[in-house]
Amino acid sequence: MKIPLEGSNSIIIGEALASEDVNLIYPNEDFSRQAHLSSIHKYLEMYGRSVEDPAGFWADIASEFYWKQKWGQTVYTDNLDIRKGKVNIEWFKGGKTNICYNCLDRNIDAGNGDKIAIFWEGNESGRDASLTYNQLLARVCQLANYLKTIGVGKGDAVIIYLPMLMELPIAMLACARIGAIHSVVFAGFSADSLAQRIVDCKPKVVITCNAARRGPKTIFLKDIVDAALIESAQNGVNIDVCLTFENESALQKEMTKWVEGRDIWWQDVVPKYPVTCDVEWVDAEDPLFLLYTSGSTGKPKGVLHTTGGYMVYTATTFKYAFDYKPKDIYWCTADCGWITGHSYVTYGPLLNGATNVVFEGAPNYPDAGRCWDIVDKYKISIFYTAPTLVRSLMREGDEHVTRYSRKSLRVLGSVGEPINPSAWRWFFNVVGDGKCPISDTWWQTETGGFMITPVPGAWPQKPGSATLPFFGVQPVIVDEKGVELEGECSGYLCVKSSWPSAFRTLYGDHERYETTYFSAFPGYYFTGDGCNRDKHGYYWLTGRVDDVINISGHRIGTAEVESALVSHPQCVEAAVVGVEHEVKGQGIYAFVTLAEGVPYSEELRKSLIKVVRDKIGAFAAPDKIHWAPGLPKTRSGKIMRRILRKIASNTLDELGDTSTLADPTVVNQLIALAHC
Repeated sequence: MKIPLEGSNSIIIGEALASEDVNLIYPNEDFSRQAHLSSIHKYLEMYGRSVEDPAGFWADIASEFYWKQKWGQTVYTDNLDIRKGKVNIEWFKGGKTNICYNCLDRNIDAGNGDKIAIFWEGNESGRDASLTYNQLLARVCQLANYLKTIGVGKGDAVIIYLPMLMELPIAMLACARIGAIHSVVFAGFSADSLAQRIVDCKPKVVITCNAARRGPKTIFLKDIVDAALIESAQNGVNIDVCLTFENESALQKEMTKWVEGRDIWWQDVVPKYPVTCDVEWVDAEDPLFLLYTSGSTGKPKGVLHTTGGYMVYTATTFKYAFDYKPKDIYWCTADCGWITGHSYVTYGPLLNGATNVVFEGAPNYPDAGRCWDIVDKYKISIFYTAPTLVRSLMREGDEHVTRYSRKSLRVLGSVGEPINPSAWRWFFNVVGDGKCPISDTWWQTETGGFMITPVPGAWPQKPGSATLPFFGVQPVIVDEKGVELEGECSGYLCVKSSWPSAFRTLYGDHERYETTYFSAFPGYYFTGDGCNRDKHGYYWLTGRVDDVINISGHRIGTAEVESALVSHPQCVEAAVVGVEHEVKGQGIYAFVTLAEGVPYSEELRKSLIKVVRDKIGAFAAPDKIHWAPGLPKTRSGKIMRRILRKIASNTLDELGDTSTLADPTVVNQLIALAHC
């Protein structure tokens, strides 16, 4: 690992703004002196131990948590090499613990029961609430007791389909308390997508609310659940209980469609249960949650995370990557329907005893200053968001930021996709007034926690670079043959050796787990991302190299979108690629072949987009429908997506050799229709 840096194009945080020619941003001495990691030397010392003695390093950190029973002599075992047998990862096996207990009871026992655990900010300005750690534990226990009375126990799955109400983290923690496996489904997914997940994990109960407000829009979640439950029943999975929270600000109870005998109002039953609930002590390797992520085959993958290693790693990454201190007020804008909301809205902050802001609404509602209004209201010191939002707010103009104080901000963070240097500089200069380091985190649903990230105060940052690996993470860049590249290079990002929060399998499909993540480069976990490493050893993520598109930090399988498009009666074939998008990072560009004799029309274009919205969700709607009389295919029938990407990005001088296509004239037809 090569780090010592030099160069005149640098600034010290708090002394100047980052201009286009500045490529190094150094921490200031005051920040470093008070930081958990005060220097690059301290980092190298800890990182060195974490990779040379991972068992000892992580055992010491794990000992800071509560374990009903300690693990055995072996801290971890792993095999990432499919040539040597089944891929297997285990950490702290034999240790008995409970992540809910560590999030709540442990903090209360430490004297923090009256500390605010959650500030909740509603969609509409002025609607807010809060829960102390004592109050949060009571609410969690009531729901946990209710779930037990309807037969939910250790190892049972629970689907949670809720907006960002306080009831969402409450439901997650209640499941964890009794050893149930929660599967949170983003409340922007369609009935079809929800039904897929219900059929796959066969939950004992679905938890939802009647409706939600997102900006000026009302989303009728219960209607979506009803449709999903009809579809899942047709596929052999019947749900006996649908626990429904009345979100009265969005929809009154009497206006909600109801199925007697199955549907239960949360407010009618949960508050009647005791505010204490015994903890189900689980093995460190017992499942904690399932989270479905897009796959290139069209079927979502049920990523399975277990308890002990995930708990230790998410808590540790939260502490160091944000330099968290007990007085900090923390806000992550992510939804709990995604991994960021699991690790860095619910578990990571609460494991550290943090005060956490949970926001129901849209970050630009009622105007583009809403984020900074919330920052000032709660005196937020750590703000963690996605590059998509940063770029969106950039476009609205600096005045929406600068009219607010933001003096409380101490650390900024970025998540979901690589942040381009210009957006990084705007975030640093305008939002942070040149005074806040940015933790530009790279990680995945599968990794559970941060893998490559700056640590505030420890080393210089470069706009757009995720910088250096976190403790215990051993990234490597390989070429197409799987040969490790040294020094300054570009290639495929892999990880050798396991880390505590690594996912253990894909639910019900370990073979797909091995094939998808461990077969391309045997001996490594293949991230699916491209990466550059510069002369100082800093890592620069370049995006996906497979058929998964990263839309605003949400991974969408091209096959899922194609499947939705061809379900339209007038579409016979579709091919989807990702293109650069100014705000979302990547956009969805769809080439669509229509049935014989069907004319192109604006109405049909809108209809195709609608079918994707209905089947997957609004976030997966194509940004561009490109009419395609035919698709460029090899003689064996394989679609040449390389050519489609060049047409979509209008880099026609880079089309390359088209002579191997079954019908090369298709390319000219597509180019001619590019603006139709």
